[in-house]
Amino acid sequence: MERALVLIKPDGVERALIGRVIAQFEEAGLKVTALKMLKAGNEQVSKHYTDDESWLLSVGKKTKQSYLDKGIEVKESEREIGMRVRSFLVNELTRSPIVAIVLEGNAAAEVARKIAGGTEPKKADPYTIRGRYSNDSYALADKKQRSVRNIVHVSEDSTIAEKEIKVWFTDKEICAYNRADEEALYG
Repeated sequence: MERALVLIKPDGVERALIGRVIAQFEEAGLKVTALKMLKAGNEQVSKHYTDDESWLLSVGKKTKQSYLDKGIEVKESEREIGMRVRSFLVNELTRSPIVAIVLEGNAAAEVARKIAGGTEPKKADPYTIRGRYSNDSYALADKKQRSVRNIVHVSEDSTIAEKEIKVWFTDKEICAYNRADEEALYG
């Protein structure tokens, strides 16, 4: 079994979507093994969204390409764009309470990402969390100088999940138990 980290972001908390979000993951057979609401600080969120050079360049490259695809001239370097996006993400996660969740299950990160939907809510499948509960867009987020409000963060893969989980939870906070339907799901 793999694990995934999910953060219900401030827009999801403020809109009273916590239960609906958790229910979608549980209905898909993912098990909640840790859960807490907190007001994250800059230091903790900065550990989550590290200033790792490869991450900054990757985010910057994707963002720059999306601008170019729209015919928008970009003068910032990929690193500068990555730093700007990172600062928006840090600001978003520290502005209001969030809910941190550890999920466990077969291909947990992959399944959770599918349930969450595409990063840009406006383009996400309407049956996903982001497509159903948000219609924000990169264009509006850029205009407002903030990150896109897309309800949840979900670990990219199981390797990243293990690193992210350590930012938000101690080993003692993660509970081991069997769901009543585990045999039907995985037996």
